[in-house]
Amino acid sequence: MEAAVARVMDIIVPAEQEGTKAVVKTWLKKIGEPVAKDEPVVELETDKVVLEIAAPCAGTLVEILVAPDSDAVPGMILGKVTTAQDRTEPVAVAAALPSSFPETESRGTPQPFDPELRLSPAVRKLVAEHGVDPSALIGSGRNGRLTREDVLAAAEARQRPAPVVTVPVHARPAPAPARAATVVPVGSASGSESRSTRIPHDSMRRRIAEHMQHSLSSAPHVTAVFEADFSAIMAHRKASKAAFEAQGVSLTYTTYIVSACIAAMQAAPAVNSRWHDDFLEMFDDVNIGVGTALGDAGLIVPVIHKAQDLSLLGIATRLQDLTHRARNGKLKLADVQNGTFSISNHGVSGSLLATPIIINQPQSAILGVGALEKRVVVRTIDGIDSIQIRPIAYVSLSIDHRVVDGAQTNAWLKRFVDTIEHWKG
Repeated sequence: MEAAVARVMDIIVPAEQEGTKAVVKTWLKKIGEPVAKDEPVVELETDKVVLEIAAPCAGTLVEILVAPDSDAVPGMILGKVTTAQDRTEPVAVAAALPSSFPETESRGTPQPFDPELRLSPAVRKLVAEHGVDPSALIGSGRNGRLTREDVLAAAEARQRPAPVVTVPVHARPAPAPARAATVVPVGSASGSESRSTRIPHDSMRRRIAEHMQHSLSSAPHVTAVFEADFSAIMAHRKASKAAFEAQGVSLTYTTYIVSACIAAMQAAPAVNSRWHDDFLEMFDDVNIGVGTALGDAGLIVPVIHKAQDLSLLGIATRLQDLTHRARNGKLKLADVQNGTFSISNHGVSGSLLATPIIINQPQSAILGVGALEKRVVVRTIDGIDSIQIRPIAYVSLSIDHRVVDGAQTNAWLKRFVDTIEHWKG
């Protein structure tokens, strides 16, 4: 029986990825290790999500062409897998990494991953350049692996001068005449010295910065602000919370906010659109992204797709699932793709108003919701003005002024506020 011919298949960056750019974060397999078909072998990171790239076939990982921390553009070949199952001599890391990535290993002798420390080529290069002992460092990467940031931080710490004690002028003893004088830096006029710590940007923070800068430079932002009385929402939530919890779902204020956004789209459909140079693309589906903070790691925006087809329970269920998986690093690429509108619930951290909230390109608008607080307001009841205490929040809509004008912006916000204040359930 004729032996099967081994094939070599490429591991390729998807043609479509969510985010401004992607970088190779971590190789999950080493050269020579077996892989199963559709098994994750490498992680890419954008400003929005960590994406796992799977093996195209079962076999053995035989080449790594792109080192960690290198840019990964759509269609790029990251590595190669052979279908042969009996290989005993794995191919070394490719010597010629793409020349467009200056931070990767330079052309030269192939260097496979360190079998003990599993240093990537880019990290190994930094270790050599700065003379850092990698065995003395604690890695912050996956499974304790060292990252570029770990090495740079260690190198910076070594170069930082030891603290200098500044002695007040009136307390300095006179130098002994037989010995050379020791010069003590005085520092600033106030007698103190300026100190700082340099923290290298991780790849997600760099991607977020690029995305935000691109949005501000490409779209003229305008922000309108309304007030919303949440009394009706609070009453409905109090009456319905137990029933939702009985089904394992938390009924949050964000659930109502998403529902009110859907209603507001009927008043100004252009808010749910995308600007192109030659036309405006209007979307039938309302795919609402909800900004989710990841602590110091940044921000991610999982998307509730086709929100217009969901009940309040459906929105709450989807929101709970996405938020949980976002905070546990379990989101998939599809979870952050194809958003048409976004919500920034910045009030959960205490702010009353944030402006402008930067639009999540290529969308046309973003809603901001400030902290809910009790305020004294005037309400007309049965024709009589009365002073009352109500739970109020500022709500803002930042829009791309190429797409939406002031009248549409205000119409959208008015419908949103009316939905919140006259909640029908």
